[in-house]
Amino acid sequence: MKFFLDSAKIDQVRYANRMWNIDGVTSNPRHVRNSGKPFLTAIKELAKEFEGTDKPISVEVNPHYATPEAMVEEGVKLAAMSKNFVIKIPATEAGFKALWMLTERGIPVNLTLVFSAAQAIQAARLGAKFVSPFIGWKEANGEEVSHLVAEIARIYQNYDYKTEIIVAAVRNARQIVEAATVGAHIVTAGFDVYKDAFDHPYTAKGLQLFADNWDATPYE
Repeated sequence: MKFFLDSAKIDQVRYANRMWNIDGVTSNPRHVRNSGKPFLTAIKELAKEFEGTDKPISVEVNPHYATPEAMVEEGVKLAAMSKNFVIKIPATEAGFKALWMLTERGIPVNLTLVFSAAQAIQAARLGAKFVSPFIGWKEANGEEVSHLVAEIARIYQNYDYKTEIIVAAVRNARQIVEAATVGAHIVTAGFDVYKDAFDHPYTAKGLQLFADNWDATPYE
């Protein structure tokens, strides 16, 4: 399984890349706003951090665009800025058409805001590089999410689709494990989610126990 960081804050991204060896980054307008920087400045910083690697960086087109042509025009512009950029397109009728048009140009697309397996099938049919089912949002709304990723993974296996599943809006370590268990290729989560997931109180307790015994034992 691959771990992507869901952030546009360059300090978080740099730490995660150099300390955790993350496999890629996903961003969206909310993350860019939280970075405190203009859109182009924020994504250029991300591109510089991953320059010379094949790690993908998902950057989203203007969410106000309602036509495929507008999405494609901006997608082409963004893709030309960095070979690491993957263009995020929403799972709308216009978005599916834009996905099709961009993939025909050889531009990789991450179809985002996916909430059903049917949307994921259409994304794979049209050649999406990634598809991003959102699980945290659905769960917070009281919806059942345990079968969504499993259904998508099974369908992709059945038809040998090459689209990779990015499980998005991941809120805790349990959701990371569940995504891996059902065969998702990638999870994308926030900085604090990974910090919590990589830690465990028993690890800290055990390390303190070992340290106490180490200190009580002669070295030579």
